Amino acid sequence: MSTYSQTKLNHIAVYVEDLEASNKFYKDFLGLEEIEEPFKDGLHTWYNIGSSQLHLIEQLPWTPPTINKINHLCFSMEDLDGFIAKLKENNISFEDWPGEKGKVNIRPDGIRQIYIQDPNGYWVEVNDEH
Repeated sequence: MSTYSQTKLNHIAVYVEDLEASNKFYKDFLGLEEIEEPFKDGLHTWYNIGSSQLHLIEQLPWTPPTINKINHLCFSMEDLDGFIAKLKENNISFEDWPGEKGKVNIRPDGIRQIYIQDPNGYWVEVNDEH
């Protein structure tokens, strides 16, 4: 058996402009579980995302990345309708894959999905494939 067959996703690193604003989005709004990180420098926050991790890293000076919806993170949740209500309560816009504001996309397999942007402009898909 090849060692490559043992390969698994360890983490995704996302560079952010404002760690505090990003933490509010990923921890307080999306509800991700913060986990211990080794740097303890105020520039890193790590989150548990199932069998992998999301690492937010504040990068100064900030150089805005090229943003494209094709490159996105995706989170699944049981209650997509409840999450959409939370978005509306907080005046956070969402859209479907083609970009129509306030619309839910339905994939060919019946999974419902929406797209939002984090405080840095990165695209995040949220779907109900839970």
